[in-house]
Amino acid sequence: MASIPNVCGGGWAETKAAYRLLDNARLDFREVLRAHSVPTLERIRQQSRVLCLQDTTELDYSGRPSMAGLGRLNYEQRQGLYLHPTLVISEAGVALGVTDCWHWARLPKGEPDLAESLRWVEGYERVAEMAALAPETRLVYVADREGDLRALIDRAEQLGFAADYLIRVQHDRKLNDPLDGKLRAAVEAQPVLGTIAFDLPAGGNRPARQVTQTIRLARVELKTRSGPGPQVTVILAREEAPPEGQEAVEWCLITNEEITTLEQARARIEWYRKRWWIEVYFRILKSGCRIEALQLRTRERLERALVLYLIVAWRILMLMTLGREHPEWCCEVVFSVEEWQTAWAIHHRTPPPATPPDLGAIVRIVAGFGGWLGRKNDPPPGPKALWQGMTKLSAYVEAVTAIRAAEIKFPQRKRIRH
Repeated sequence: MASIPNVCGGGWAETKAAYRLLDNARLDFREVLRAHSVPTLERIRQQSRVLCLQDTTELDYSGRPSMAGLGRLNYEQRQGLYLHPTLVISEAGVALGVTDCWHWARLPKGEPDLAESLRWVEGYERVAEMAALAPETRLVYVADREGDLRALIDRAEQLGFAADYLIRVQHDRKLNDPLDGKLRAAVEAQPVLGTIAFDLPAGGNRPARQVTQTIRLARVELKTRSGPGPQVTVILAREEAPPEGQEAVEWCLITNEEITTLEQARARIEWYRKRWWIEVYFRILKSGCRIEALQLRTRERLERALVLYLIVAWRILMLMTLGREHPEWCCEVVFSVEEWQTAWAIHHRTPPPATPPDLGAIVRIVAGFGGWLGRKNDPPPGPKALWQGMTKLSAYVEAVTAIRAAEIKFPQRKRIRH
C-alpha cells in the first residue's frame, strides 16, 4: 500500500476513478466513518465490556508546497495534520472498529486557534453517546497522560458516568481535604495491597522481561472551589526492584470506578496495557498504509483518503488480534470465499477444501506471503507481515478473478526427460 495509483493496481482508469471519488464533494468523510460505525456498534453489543482507546498522532506532509490546508506541527517548518481517532477493542484485545476521529491543522503562530484539549473531552462525549446505543455493554474510555484533564473528569460526572474512564495521571491535583495534601501523596501513604506480575515485551533498547509491581489504591475527592468535588480512585502500580540498568515500570492511573480489591486493580492495569494497540494501529497507518506518502493536492481529498485508510488499517489490526485470540474460528468470519480459497491454492498448490479452514490457518498463510517464517519459536504474525501479506493476497485475488473472467486456460507443462 502507498500511493493511490499503487492501491488501484497501477491502472490509469482505476486511478482516475479513485481521484474522482476523492474529489466528490458529496462524499463526506464523516458519513464514510459512520457507515463503518454501524457494524462496529454491533460488534460492541456482543461484548460485556469494551475499551475505547484514544490518542493523537502527527501526520507529516512537510515538503509538499502544493498540498493545501496543512498546518504547523511541533515547529513552523514541519507541516501536516493531527489525527485523533477512537479505536475500540474487546477486553481480550480484539480490534472491533473505529468509531470517531478528529483531524485538524494548526493555524500559524499568533492566530487564534481551538483549544486542542477539546478533542479529549469531545472524545469522551462521543463514547458516552455510543454507550447509550449499547446499554448491555460497559464502555471504558482509556487515555494516556494527555487525557488527564479536569474538564474531562467534570464532564464525565455531568453525564452520569455514561462511560467509565481510565487515564494515566499527569497532574498531581490538590484534594478537597487539606490533610490529604495532593493526589500522589494520598496514594503513596496507602499500604501495599498486593503484587501483580506480567511479561513486558521488548521495545526500543529495552529487552523483554517479567515485571512485578506493587499495587496501592486510594479513593480521593478532587479539590473544587465550593462544595464536594469529583471522587476518583487512584491506582499506583510500581516496580520496586527493576533489573540493574533498567528503568522501573510505574503507572499512576485514575478512574471514576470505586476499586477496592487487588483483582479489580489488576484488571485495570491490563486494560491500560492494552492502550498499546492504538500505537500499533498508528504504525499500520504510517508504515503499512503509508498515509504520509499520499500525494494529494487538497485538504478535502486528503480527509476522504484518510478515513478510507483508517478502516483498512483497522482491518489489518483486527486480523492480527482476532487471529491470536480466536484462531479456531471459521476463516470466513474475516476472509471472503475468494480470499481464503486463493490463499489456500497458492500456498498449498492444491484445490481448496470444501469446508472453510480455521482462521488461524489462513492468517498464517497470509502472513507467510508477507515474509513471516512461522518457525517453532517465532512469535505470532505481526502487523507488518499481515499488511504486506494482505497486499499480495489482494493482487492474487485480482489476478485469479481476471483469469476466470477471460476464461484463460494455461497449457499443461510437459516434463522434459534427460
